[in-house]
Amino acid sequence: MAAVTQTEIQVENTRIEVVDLRPGSSSKPSPARSDILTIKQYHPDLTPIVGPSPTHSLLLSSASSSRNPFFHNACVYLPQDEELYLTSNLLQSTSSSKLPIILISKVAFQRSPTAPNSADTSSSPLQISAAEWMKLRPPGVMSMPAGATAYKDGILYCSQGALGILASGGLFYMKSGKPPVPLVTAYGDRPFNSPQHVVVDRTGAIWFTDSSSGFEAEIRPPPRLPNQVYRFDSSTGSLRVVANGLEMPSGICFSPDEETMYITDLGAAKKDGTLNLPRETVVHAYDVLTRAGEPFLAHKRVFAFVMKGVPRAVRCDGLGNVYVACGDGVEIWSPGGRLLGVVEVSGGCSNLGFGKEREMFVCADESLWRVQLQVAGDHVMAVE
Repeated sequence: MAAVTQTEIQVENTRIEVVDLRPGSSSKPSPARSDILTIKQYHPDLTPIVGPSPTHSLLLSSASSSRNPFFHNACVYLPQDEELYLTSNLLQSTSSSKLPIILISKVAFQRSPTAPNSADTSSSPLQISAAEWMKLRPPGVMSMPAGATAYKDGILYCSQGALGILASGGLFYMKSGKPPVPLVTAYGDRPFNSPQHVVVDRTGAIWFTDSSSGFEAEIRPPPRLPNQVYRFDSSTGSLRVVANGLEMPSGICFSPDEETMYITDLGAAKKDGTLNLPRETVVHAYDVLTRAGEPFLAHKRVFAFVMKGVPRAVRCDGLGNVYVACGDGVEIWSPGGRLLGVVEVSGGCSNLGFGKEREMFVCADESLWRVQLQVAGDHVMAVE
């Protein structure tokens, strides 16, 4: 597929709207706009995160052309290559007799100083001035890729799998320029349902969520496993269930000290995009404990009940603040579970990721945004 180059990407000032959530307040949030981002501030502690004069850029969009949801998931930034990798939502095949497809997008960035005419740009972040976008078909063995994370010198993908005996999903490591290598595709003799999101801890162990969302979307056979969360140690081959009792586990991340794990539950999400309330729209928190030399997740608790939609993905910044991809955009919560504010995105946010210049990438299906922050993301060094 031919590459598309977007040049002269504009940096826009982001309006901050202070909202009082207390009963009886006359404060009424304004509706989201599709052409710009707005920040709703619910607590003063949001200011050190976004700064007094935040900015944002629209990097890519399909809204004026195909309106296809190319910017849906993964959102993996490789700083050494200045590239961002994303996966689409389900796309209709050109043949009516075929199942939907998912495409991978590779976006290569060019940067320039924020203020090129200024005498001193030493403290200014390098903004993205151009983006080259290429759509790629995933290799056949890696069906329906969803979430992903940086791993070694490549990317670790969650493959949801497809219909058919030989189309099991799982975790696939894809080194740059090389075919994907399956790491784990089943629990015993039972294939995974549809792996969704994945994170790698500092020891190199891989933690991932697996749900029946593929079956709900009619791209997978009936599940043979409960919806669960797993830990896989590639050095020993050990695969363990570390959390269950979730309706539809999706996003997963660690706190910076890796003492807390956050897992989102999409129990209220329906196939047609509507919500089945009052089912789960929750971010759960767990303590990461060590027993007999092995890590366990304990003390499950509600960390956040999101304001709008379902929590599709979750990330932490370096200070432990929790960013949740929701129906209103990116909700930002303190480590103590206080809602600080929302980076409001028209149509909601499906995933997010962090870059190298205190930046956040926001996936909104038809649009890809960059938001300038004052804090760094939750990068974990790639494991050798």
